[in-house]
Amino acid sequence: MSALDGLYQEVILDHAKRRSGEGLADPDPGHGAGESHQYNPTCGDEITVRVELAPAGPGAEPVVERVTWAGQGCSISMAAASVLAEAAPGLTRRELLELIAQFRVLLRSRGTAEPDEEVLGDAAAFAGVSRFVARVKCAMLGWVAAEEALARAA
Repeated sequence: MSALDGLYQEVILDHAKRRSGEGLADPDPGHGAGESHQYNPTCGDEITVRVELAPAGPGAEPVVERVTWAGQGCSISMAAASVLAEAAPGLTRRELLELIAQFRVLLRSRGTAEPDEEVLGDAAAFAGVSRFVARVKCAMLGWVAAEEALARAA
């Protein structure tokens, strides 16, 4: 294992232990929110993600206020949700969708894509997961839920 792989593994283990965003929070009054529940029948992981958007001024794009979630599953799925909850606040709806798209490309690469840490931040740690096809759904579960929650957000 390379030093970088070891570092990435540490990031995933850290997020699996100290889960950012865990616990569904009620949105603040006046904020838009969307929610999605996703289930992975292959391994039994499940998660509900709520994306809260701060009110935007006229002509401005809504900004993610926070992402909260509740779920149960393997360390990879829970760590990926935690990473998402840390990365999303402050992004516009469009920026979060782009981040999700970049994460999806990384995970579908089967280990051939080099993660862009500038774009992905801690999500780059999941590059190694892409080599294990059965684990890709685990890592994507919360991110797919966030994508759907964004589509449902008012």
